[in-house]
Amino acid sequence: MNINFLTRFVRSVADIVAECNYAQRRMLVLRTNPDAYRPAGGQAPDDYAEFLFRTSSALLHEPTAAGRARGRLVG
Repeated sequence: MNINFLTRFVRSVADIVAECNYAQRRMLVLRTNPDAYRPAGGQAPDDYAEFLFRTSSALLHEPTAAGRARGRLVG
């Protein structure tokens, strides 16, 4: 078996696992986001405490422009 083929195969498996890990983390953030459960009609928060609750979810850190150009994911 060629070592180059084995290296490419292992890297592709690692890429798939990394993508699945990213998707899993992203879905957790989206599902637990309090703002996702807003009332029907998209009403604004009634008071400042409700505003703070809605924005209390985990914030995603955007990669730098150079990182985005290399395909780095948000996280």
